[in-house]
Amino acid sequence: MNPAFYDLAKTLVRVAARVLWRARVVGAQNVPTAGPLIVACNHVSYLDPPLMGCLCPRRISYMAKKELFEVPVLGAVITGLGAYAVDRKGSATSAIRRSLQVLEAGGAVGIFPEGTRNLTGEVQPQTGVALLASLAKAPVVPACIIGSDQALRLKRIDVAFGPPISLQAGRKATREDLAKFTSQIMNAIELLAGSIGGNT
Repeated sequence: MNPAFYDLAKTLVRVAARVLWRARVVGAQNVPTAGPLIVACNHVSYLDPPLMGCLCPRRISYMAKKELFEVPVLGAVITGLGAYAVDRKGSATSAIRRSLQVLEAGGAVGIFPEGTRNLTGEVQPQTGVALLASLAKAPVVPACIIGSDQALRLKRIDVAFGPPISLQAGRKATREDLAKFTSQIMNAIELLAGSIGGNT
């Protein structure tokens, strides 16, 4: 990540979000100002990563499908913004390893638990967020974005952050623990959606 480039891009996108979509942020105080952090958000639009990134108080690094890094200019831009590649058709080991490096350095990682845009609400969340939280012993801040799927119609976009939640400490998480924690995260996101008047 190039901090100067990230901060410039964040400012420009935030101004655009305020002007075009009257973007509103709720619960920003729930985002810890320092230390390893995972931000887990619903996903309904290609705009979600930049919008969440510009409206979150922390700098966020995202996983992005590896094909995006092969696109001229875009690859260099998202690399400068701290994104790193994940092969959705192959092993996620390298992406998990990179995520752990970011977290161990005290950074924040943004993840969409559904793994792809969920326009119908039928995509089932993966346990990757819970696994990463377990491996890094990092708290998870549930986040919700509403209205980004209507961005072309210039509908208002709302973003909400909930209080951090953590896996039970003191023992290695089982598969059942990861599944339950994933459900807890998704339930928290659903509650946030209700609190700002939308559905995920």
